Amino acid sequence: MANLSLQNISKQYDYKPILGDISLNVQEGERIAIVGRNGAGKSTLLKILSGELECDEGNRILQGNLEIKHLIQKPFFKEGQSVKEGILESLEELTQARKKLEEIAQKLQIHPSNEALIKEHSLLSNFIDHHNAWDLENKINQILETFALKELENHFANLLSGGEQKRVALACLLLRKPDILLLDEPTNHLDVQMVEFLEDLLLKEKWTLIFISHDRYFIDRIATRIVEVEDCKIRSFKGGYGDYLKAKEELLKNLAKSHETLLKHLKAEEEWLARGVRARIKRNEGRKERIMQMRQEAKHNPSLIRKMTLELEREKKHFNQEEGTNRKKMLFDLQNITFKIENKTLIQGFSTRILQHDKIAIVGKNGAGKSTLLKLMLNRLKPQSGKIECGEVRVGYFDQHREMLDDSKDLLETFCPFGGDRIEVRGKNMHIFGYLKNFLFPKEFLDKKIGTLSGGEKNRIALALLFTKEYDCLILDEPTNDLDIPTINILEEYLQSFEGAIIFVSHDRYFVDKIAKKLLIFKGNGEIEESHRSFSEYLEIEKEIKGYEAFEKSLQIPKEKPKEQKQKTKLSYHQMRLLEILPQEIESLESQIKILESKLYSNTLSTSELQDLALELESKKELCEAKTLQYFQLEEKRENL
Repeated sequence: MANLSLQNISKQYDYKPILGDISLNVQEGERIAIVGRNGAGKSTLLKILSGELECDEGNRILQGNLEIKHLIQKPFFKEGQSVKEGILESLEELTQARKKLEEIAQKLQIHPSNEALIKEHSLLSNFIDHHNAWDLENKINQILETFALKELENHFANLLSGGEQKRVALACLLLRKPDILLLDEPTNHLDVQMVEFLEDLLLKEKWTLIFISHDRYFIDRIATRIVEVEDCKIRSFKGGYGDYLKAKEELLKNLAKSHETLLKHLKAEEEWLARGVRARIKRNEGRKERIMQMRQEAKHNPSLIRKMTLELEREKKHFNQEEGTNRKKMLFDLQNITFKIENKTLIQGFSTRILQHDKIAIVGKNGAGKSTLLKLMLNRLKPQSGKIECGEVRVGYFDQHREMLDDSKDLLETFCPFGGDRIEVRGKNMHIFGYLKNFLFPKEFLDKKIGTLSGGEKNRIALALLFTKEYDCLILDEPTNDLDIPTINILEEYLQSFEGAIIFVSHDRYFVDKIAKKLLIFKGNGEIEESHRSFSEYLEIEKEIKGYEAFEKSLQIPKEKPKEQKQKTKLSYHQMRLLEILPQEIESLESQIKILESKLYSNTLSTSELQDLALELESKKELCEAKTLQYFQLEEKRENL
């Protein structure tokens, strides 16, 4: 049975239809990605699912008292409320539940057979279990640290930047763990490490999730189903992004010739993704085998870990260096540059050369200095020491603020400032409509003012304008922000065919992997590392190194404390109570699983009944596994006392 259903929903704004007679069922444990062009109705669909927007026709059905929470693109915070206060307020129900549980536990010590108290204790325990809130303090600290909010916890939330506010709102929702979580572009304003932490958390804690994203790696790893919004209708595709590409290609093959361009983009995208995924799987399998072997050997020889770490560090830095670089034209020569803001060092003694065909991605955590490096190269900032030499270079710059656009002009004036309706694009004379059609703009947009366009539409115009000019080098600051996936595909095609140098800042791992041939990685404290590996592989090596370091620490035997300093922590009443009741709960779940399995293989059920039963069986197995693990951990703790 569906947790949340939309039945024959329709919605329009003024006279423009957005959704027409659509139906959608959301099952427990599903992670649904909503994709489609900007303006197709993705956010409208999400708001109808959340219940904050009424539909014109149809019904929204929510099963039971399920809690739905929605991360919107622009969160709202009370005036004068600190980040920490906002987070604690969002967790009020959980903290009250834990307080109440402690009170009941004390009463049960006096009245151990009181049925009402036992029942209330069980209900509260299940509620805290469901929200994974037993160790809430550690969880709060982990999320604050990972989302770089620890240093902001005493700042007023409503005065933070848009990206910081979104991270606070996301932290509140992840800690709260509602029954159904709705996210609108959750990876915007998150650096790569934050995105990977978010992915791991969503997969580990078995969320029911519906989200909009243009991050294709995030979609591929998280989604169990993709819902595409197109022409007021929706279409479902099972699996992640790679599965969606294959199914979409098959679908388009059967449609009209007008879809040839889109089909070409999809086919190229599918081939590229398949190559990358196969390569990652092959690398991961080799690494896993090596790690397991190394761990066994390291128990007898711990110095092997240090050796493996050093080998990986060398592998990370020295790989696939391009030959014959001296024969290429040099565009920028950065010589020992240093740049600081107040007491923070962003760049320390960095040197590199940028040549005419380089494709360089600048990556690293938020606030590390990536955009600052671009501004130094553009001569908008001056280094405190060192120098940057630049030849006769025609540079095209695309920034997050779209400074090249004039809101008072329409599209025709923007592209043809001296009149007419034709433009030169890479030596080809084109009608303005024919060119803008490549960037998914219909003819009626030509007389629209730039100021009336959405953020995503402005980005598309800025990119389209950039590619009408002749440049030796493109410098791009977060070019994929606010773009939908079809537009990012178009951008990638233009960049891959661009014959000059490309230097860009991005957190989009998929985009970086596809475009960059070299990485400049901001490590913090002014250090910048160069690598010729793909971004994904670099991140895998980094993760592996951290794994070695953690394993090395785990092999170090702590010094024995004097006996008088040893403290044995007793199990709490709640933990003792769990040791008593968990075996019965596990036994009950095992019986339920056997009954469900016998029904599943009875050959008497319809397809929909089989699906519902399979989901219920999976849920029971996961719950049984979690309770069994909890019991063994408590038993081990009791034995060690």
